[in-house]
Amino acid sequence: MEYQINGGTLPVVICNVKNGETMITEGGGMSWMSPNMVMETSTNGGIGKAFGRMFSGESIFQNNYTANGDGMIAFASSFPGEIKPFEIGNGPDIVLQKSAFLASESTVNLSVFFNKKIAGGLFGGEGFIMQKLSGKGIAFAEFDGNITEYELGAGQQIVVDTAHLAGMTATCTLDVQMVKGVKNMFFGGEGLFNTVITGPGHVWLQSMPIANVAGIISRYIPGKSS
Repeated sequence: MEYQINGGTLPVVICNVKNGETMITEGGGMSWMSPNMVMETSTNGGIGKAFGRMFSGESIFQNNYTANGDGMIAFASSFPGEIKPFEIGNGPDIVLQKSAFLASESTVNLSVFFNKKIAGGLFGGEGFIMQKLSGKGIAFAEFDGNITEYELGAGQQIVVDTAHLAGMTATCTLDVQMVKGVKNMFFGGEGLFNTVITGPGHVWLQSMPIANVAGIISRYIPGKSS
């Protein structure tokens, strides 16, 4: 499979697939395709994996698109941001925010990732459940706004405001840190907790979380409190 990512703030990934190759996406993820792409809806791994995907922000069913002859299929981002390709299997598994998965080759596994640290799950902004990409092949994730990347050494940390964590390698750990000082906590406008990511591993941070955008827009909706 070969691909190209087009567009600026509203990108689309166009995949050129060979005969018999299959691409997987969530329901509604396909934007356009050649007429020889054959769709089949499946739980892809049974009910257990399907419900796991549901808890991680995706639908129970996935759509498999298989090329009957060389074909083409495109997947567009649903929000202004970036589409990132990941080569799964050449390094650690990738952990993503909920609903980040866009599409992948059929050899990539999308599963649920449980944050083992309760504090991080309750207050870290990402919840107990995230998404994990494993297996082998190319996967695409959609992130909100622009992406900044960091490579953390063993024990090195970065403190992230809630919802700005887009993804990390599974070698990283996620925890929380309470904002210090009563005035800072209640009047600083940053909330009570920050997410703390500890290396070793790679981290992807997003500049415009959709939840933050929704909160700002809601202030201007009639009948909503400011």
